[in-house]
Amino acid sequence: MDEQALMGLNPNADACYRQRALAYFEQLKESLDGWEVCAQALAKGVYSDDHVKFFCFQVLEHQIKFRHGSLTAAQQQLIRETLMKWLQAQLMNVHPEKPFIRNKVAQVLALTFVMEYLTLWPKFFFDILSLVGLNPNGVDIYLRTLMAIDAEVVDRDILHSPEETRRNTLIKDSMRERCIPALVESWFQILQTYQHTHSELTCQCLEVVGAYVSWIDLNLIANDRFVNLLLSHMSMEELREEACDCLFEIVNKGMDPVDKTKLVESLCQVLQSAGFFSIEQEEDVDFLAKFSRLVNGMGQSLVLSWTKLSKMGDVKVSAETLRAVEGKVPLMLQLLIHEDDDISANIVGFCYDYLHVLKQLPALNEQQKTNVEAIMLAVMNKLKYDDEYNFENEGEDEAMFVEYRKQLKMLLDRLAQVSPELLLEAVHRVFNATMQNWQTVQFMEVEMAIRLLYMLGEALPASHGAHFSGDTTKTSTLQSMMRTLIICGVSEYQHSSVTLEFFETVVRYDKFFLVEPQHIPSVLMAFLDHRGLRHSSPKVRSRVAYLFSRFIKTLARSTGNTLNSCVIAPLSSCVQENGFPVLLSSDDQLFMFETAGVLIVNGESPAERKQALMRSLLTPLMEAFRMLLAKLPQEANEERQAVLADCLNHAVGFASRTSKAFSNKQTVKQCGCSEVYLDCLQTFLPAISCPVQRGPLRSAVRSFLHRMIICLEEEVLPFIPAASQHMLKDCEPRDLQEFIPLISQITAKFKNQVSPFLQEIFMPLVMAIFEVLSRPAEENDQTAALEKQMLRRSYFSFIQTIASSGINEVMASQGAENIERVLFTIIQGAVDFPDPVAQKTCFIILSRLVELWGGKDGLVGFPDFIYKHIVPACFMAPLKPTFDLSDAQTVLTLSECTLTLHMIHLKRVSLKSPQLIVLFRPETSYINELCQVLQQPDVKVLKNYMKVFQ
Repeated sequence: MDEQALMGLNPNADACYRQRALAYFEQLKESLDGWEVCAQALAKGVYSDDHVKFFCFQVLEHQIKFRHGSLTAAQQQLIRETLMKWLQAQLMNVHPEKPFIRNKVAQVLALTFVMEYLTLWPKFFFDILSLVGLNPNGVDIYLRTLMAIDAEVVDRDILHSPEETRRNTLIKDSMRERCIPALVESWFQILQTYQHTHSELTCQCLEVVGAYVSWIDLNLIANDRFVNLLLSHMSMEELREEACDCLFEIVNKGMDPVDKTKLVESLCQVLQSAGFFSIEQEEDVDFLAKFSRLVNGMGQSLVLSWTKLSKMGDVKVSAETLRAVEGKVPLMLQLLIHEDDDISANIVGFCYDYLHVLKQLPALNEQQKTNVEAIMLAVMNKLKYDDEYNFENEGEDEAMFVEYRKQLKMLLDRLAQVSPELLLEAVHRVFNATMQNWQTVQFMEVEMAIRLLYMLGEALPASHGAHFSGDTTKTSTLQSMMRTLIICGVSEYQHSSVTLEFFETVVRYDKFFLVEPQHIPSVLMAFLDHRGLRHSSPKVRSRVAYLFSRFIKTLARSTGNTLNSCVIAPLSSCVQENGFPVLLSSDDQLFMFETAGVLIVNGESPAERKQALMRSLLTPLMEAFRMLLAKLPQEANEERQAVLADCLNHAVGFASRTSKAFSNKQTVKQCGCSEVYLDCLQTFLPAISCPVQRGPLRSAVRSFLHRMIICLEEEVLPFIPAASQHMLKDCEPRDLQEFIPLISQITAKFKNQVSPFLQEIFMPLVMAIFEVLSRPAEENDQTAALEKQMLRRSYFSFIQTIASSGINEVMASQGAENIERVLFTIIQGAVDFPDPVAQKTCFIILSRLVELWGGKDGLVGFPDFIYKHIVPACFMAPLKPTFDLSDAQTVLTLSECTLTLHMIHLKRVSLKSPQLIVLFRPETSYINELCQVLQQPDVKVLKNYMKVFQ
């Protein structure tokens, strides 16, 4: 072997040596006999370096995995002998190989087994067992090999081809017939031999038993001698967790429901008599987490048996199984209420399934009601935060508790389905007791009480949040709790979790304030003062800004001038230096401006008052914008420029956000606010010609124009020509890509009204697009290629909008040379660019243009263009090797291509063009076939023909 190349296998080797080693590895893999050098080195123990040994096994693994079928019988025998010689050598070693080498050997052995067990090496396991006996080094490799075989043959998480699945089934069937009893006996001997002296081997063996028990005869494992051995391991500190996992896999094995019940019950009796159910005396939380998982598995298995037996109509046996389920409830409750959340979380599945059983019963007996109440109390108790939860800097532990809370919420929802009355009564009791003494109760108790009220909103669902109509018991109880929440003063509690829960609950039950509107002012003050938007915690302020926006949207119309006086005045000054900008981020301020807009638009004030309020809100923005825009070109520092541009963008964004309050029923014009927004437009538009920070400023103004087209309608049109002229100067691909949707929006909305403007701007815009697309770019510059692709799509989309808006004069007026140039780009887009999204759009355009100009009164020369270019394009595109009908977009493209041909036929244009005859030669009969297909009234016939043609 190349000794210098092998030096590169050392992780600390120089890069050149590592590169040489990698090249040598590839050389040996590709060589027909290179692997034999590695095999000999392994069999003779030539190398002591761990990395070289690992390297040799990798080469051998590649050979077995990809070339085994092409090896001669002698070469296959060499592989078997190499592995067995290496394994024999391990039996004599004082120190075992490193784990990563042992794992690799196990993988190579497993691959060899998969390839040869059914044909060449049926005594695989007997050979290995007779060789290793109970030698610890040999047993270790044997157990690792069994787990590697499980991964190759059994593991359902690994995807296999149908052929591999059939092979794996044959392997398992053959193993059951030939060797499984011997393997099970070897496991028992290993467990018995090493349980006191070699815990690592014993744990490995327990893992193997757990992996294989799912598909072997359970009687081989579920018998007195094996179960007693496993139970003895449950009492050994180093083995108990693996023993628990092994028992879990045994319990989880699919089997007849009656047999499963007997198995679980017998196991439970043994565990209980051995004292494992007395969990209050157990201090090892890691073991208890495993034990909780085992109990969860036993409980869910019993529930599954009960479900099957109930469906079978076996009343007597299903009743016995239900008693077995309920016999585990006390243990389940002990585990559910355990202070360690991992232990509790592991039993949630059984608890959930048990509640599902109760839900299906016609009525609950007293014990079952007691169980439900106990589960309720356990869930309520476990919902509490602990003292160590970090609210300001949430990490992994906090995320795990949030996930655990979601599991508890599922239980609460299930409890509501089992007994909504009991749940409502329990929450009411806990809530009232906590709110009466909230000043002296710890924060986690207060937060939990409010959280329960919040969770009732989903646990006891109501249509469109109408929790305060319908069932009087429910509505009166919820009203009572909401009333208590607001008037008891708990919103003053000095902990962020309580504060947030208060506001979340107020917003969830916002319909309450339609029933009792007298509470609105006090809640509004909570939103606006130190408890909400001026809270010391940025996290609280941010969330409250969003919640306040939701709250106002629900209640603005129904509360008259109360909100105006309480809210609009503070919001109007929120751009001042000492106001909200210090406390709220720009994203949070967006919610505040939207809220202000909602209040103004939905208030009962006359239009003049609404205009004045909107002006008072937006004027400070416009003044700040003018001042910052004047500063920006004079600023030399780029970082400072970016900061100023960011501020300008925010100002435009805030103004745009206020317009979201308008609707079809409350338009800008009806509210008298058109003049204010037109002033904003005049203020913001100069930014698009700013020489610095052009990209972000243009993007912000474009977004504002999009909004104003919707809100101001025709009143925005005078601003469009000048804005467009500036935006087309010095364009980057992204600028154009974002500008085209704006023009498309104007075109689609105003159609004939903007036809003169479009006729004027059409070619300048098209030429700007052509210029950007023709710019050279690096061959491997993926970003530039993607930008050009997106710009090309936007261009075709723009042409499509014009073609489909009934203003064909926009293109028709551009002169023959320009029209031809544009048309050829559409043909090129349909045929030459392997972008099915763009191709589909191009065929839609071509179909529409054929419809508009394909007749006698159409554009001069266009029928000839159809004949020479469009018809051939409909066939050339599907013939391209990149036209892949397994892609959904390409299928849509073919459909549009077919519709284009159909439209050409309807316009009575001949399809027998010289171009097609050349394209189809010598199979010119295709054209005649096509003409016949086109005669069919159903266009689906043509679509199917085109698929076959492709």
